[in-house]
Amino acid sequence: MKKILIGTCFSAYCFFALGFSANAQYVLKDADKQYGLFNYSKAIDLYEQAYKKKATLHAAERLASAYAMVYNYKQAESWYAIAAKMPGSSPENTLGYARALQGNSKYSEAKVQYLGYIEKKKDVSEKQQAVWVASCDSALKWIKTPKKIELVNQKALNSSQSDWGAVNYQGGVVFTSDRSDSKLESSEGRPFLRFDGSKEPDKQVYGWTGNGYLKLYFKASPNDSLQLFPIKAGTRYHVGSASFTADGRTMYFTLTRISDELERLKKQPTTVNVEIFSSTKGSDGKWGEPVSFAYNNVNEYSVGDPFITTDGNSLYFASNMPGGLGGTDIYVCLKTDAGEWGKPINLKEVNTEGNDRSPVLDEKDNFYFSSDGRIGMGGLDVYRARKSNNLIQEIENLGYPFNSPQDDFGFSLNEKGGIVYLSSNRDGGVGSDDIYTIDQKMILAFKLEGRVFDRGSNQPIAGALVTLTKVNGGILKTETDDNGDYKFNLAKEAEYNVSAEKTGYRSDVEKLTTIGLIASGKLTQNLYLENVVIDKAIRIENIYYDFDKWNIRADAAVELDKLVKIMKDNPTIWIELGSHTDSRGKDGYNLSLSQKRAESAVQYIISRGIDKNRIAAKGYGETQLLNKCANGVDCTDAEHQLNRRTEFKIVKQ
Repeated sequence: MKKILIGTCFSAYCFFALGFSANAQYVLKDADKQYGLFNYSKAIDLYEQAYKKKATLHAAERLASAYAMVYNYKQAESWYAIAAKMPGSSPENTLGYARALQGNSKYSEAKVQYLGYIEKKKDVSEKQQAVWVASCDSALKWIKTPKKIELVNQKALNSSQSDWGAVNYQGGVVFTSDRSDSKLESSEGRPFLRFDGSKEPDKQVYGWTGNGYLKLYFKASPNDSLQLFPIKAGTRYHVGSASFTADGRTMYFTLTRISDELERLKKQPTTVNVEIFSSTKGSDGKWGEPVSFAYNNVNEYSVGDPFITTDGNSLYFASNMPGGLGGTDIYVCLKTDAGEWGKPINLKEVNTEGNDRSPVLDEKDNFYFSSDGRIGMGGLDVYRARKSNNLIQEIENLGYPFNSPQDDFGFSLNEKGGIVYLSSNRDGGVGSDDIYTIDQKMILAFKLEGRVFDRGSNQPIAGALVTLTKVNGGILKTETDDNGDYKFNLAKEAEYNVSAEKTGYRSDVEKLTTIGLIASGKLTQNLYLENVVIDKAIRIENIYYDFDKWNIRADAAVELDKLVKIMKDNPTIWIELGSHTDSRGKDGYNLSLSQKRAESAVQYIISRGIDKNRIAAKGYGETQLLNKCANGVDCTDAEHQLNRRTEFKIVKQ
């Protein structure tokens, strides 16, 4: 969500378009329309429907792109893999696949795809080639030698949506969120801008993600309830990313607004660039009217991520204004003797051809920022540098697990200059972006070792991604070595899930614990991956129906729940669930009954939280018998029972 405000395109969007058609005949056309309006959450559903009807390169490419835009890296990887292999595919799909693999910590596989893209595109600069390859190599080293810290998810602040940019304020914390909570909605007027021709924009839902608009929230203490921060922003759209002066009386923040100066385009989206505003608290304790930053330019570029230094004389921010080195650059404005902000100064020693943002400076001249243009884990990584004689030097990546393959940004400092809050959309969070604190006192007492095997051949698998998830704690990842081996350090009195995955395989997940173990030692847990064979029927045992019925019985639900777990453990696979009868009874009746039974099973699976687009029902009746027991053939009950079965097959990985 943060990228909508201050990321690659560095813009929020408002839209003017024709109405939405629900007619299935035009589902692909409607998907293209929603995609063009940046309504990715709607577009994804429509493209998936279209792809199920006909597997086209266009639908696969758009699904890959849309999932990447809403930061669903697992789905993006799956669709880029499909698109990259289809006839007529562009080299850009290979690049997208490489980036998605990197975003999912599959660095060995990502490196192969980056090299494949470089081979196809001879015009990639040597500098860019070096960054891609070195990032994969460096990340592999970092994840195999993680720093002894743990990021603690602040669940009291986080929601199922995007929460980020936390800063300390008067003993509490102020942060940005796009959660939807009617109890906390402000009383400002409804937005007037029409998004869909005849409809006003939903005052709670933003089309890009389907979530609410960003707002500033305040939690005064751990025991206090959450409340909207009492700033009169004057907009129903995005508000976020705040920074306060040392005395807490002036704040700088970003917002999007529909200004009189906005140049509106007909029949196409109009870009509303992000702006910085400031507000000062009066003697009555109320925040004053927002004051526009001198270098806002709503029609030309965005400015955001404000950070005001403790003395109030330097304002750092990120912008895509003309003259920069890349997507977004970091700038600083210095206050003049007259109390005005001087012209923006580009921090060229920091900025790259990528996106550089989230500047923070402590009183010891440690300068922190995020960038996706340097050697890193993937996405935005956090870097630390030293500021000396007005120059920034000794730039270093903070490593793993401080950084992740996803975006790590939006941090703030404590009074000693150390990072107290970090924002990230890494795996294992409560929602999209989450707020974390850093625990640097983690005591590791046990070692976990294991090997990942191919379940069919019993051969070790090199380059498999192994994930260690501490229950109510953090996540660590590593890759297996050439022998399929992996290892982690474990804490005392803790429960864990350990899983393995690799492209082309179904994942495996196991549970383990150090609770009750009194001596430091070694735990062993091997993992087994099953090769995925597309369209291979896999029988689900013990699925029984009452005579002439198709409702799901309790014993059948137990077996279907196993399939639900497979789909949750492997979130990119699509399946067809097939129901078969024996030959007794009329052919047409058997076909109809099996279809009803398959549909009943599918509805049960959907009711357990599986997306409807990922599963299809198919009744085969008696058309695919496994033995000789066709019409008129004398068979035993056991032989007929063999044909009465429920199967699933993976149709898309």
